[in-house]
Amino acid sequence: MNYKTWEAEVSPEIKSGPVYKFYAYPKALFLYDLVWADCDYWQKERRGWAIVEQIIRSAGSISANIEEGFGRGFGRDYARFLKIAVGSARETQGWYWRGRKLLPPEVYPHRIALLDEIIALLVTEIGRQIRKARR
Repeated sequence: MNYKTWEAEVSPEIKSGPVYKFYAYPKALFLYDLVWADCDYWQKERRGWAIVEQIIRSAGSISANIEEGFGRGFGRDYARFLKIAVGSARETQGWYWRGRKLLPPEVYPHRIALLDEIIALLVTEIGRQIRKARR
């Protein structure tokens, strides 16, 4: 699944929300759907079961913290939730590393690159929110 195909299937209710305009948010939702699909690989083997439980939580936490922070307003409070989202993204990278041997070889580099992109977007926005709070 690629991003453009995925985005065409996102419901209008989600797309019309203000949080969807923050580019890291749709990327995080896309990542979660990819993680969901990747779980099929991990569930085939007992060694992958623990990864499924952890990575679903960490990947879901990225978009969930963006949503919660966005809902609380802007500035330091929003930045705090974005920092939690960064932590969840880094945790998700770690679970991908630990589970890479049960994935097709092209999956791991794609997921890490997507997570790197999400992290960069989050870190940039954290800086913006902290600068905004200082004014």
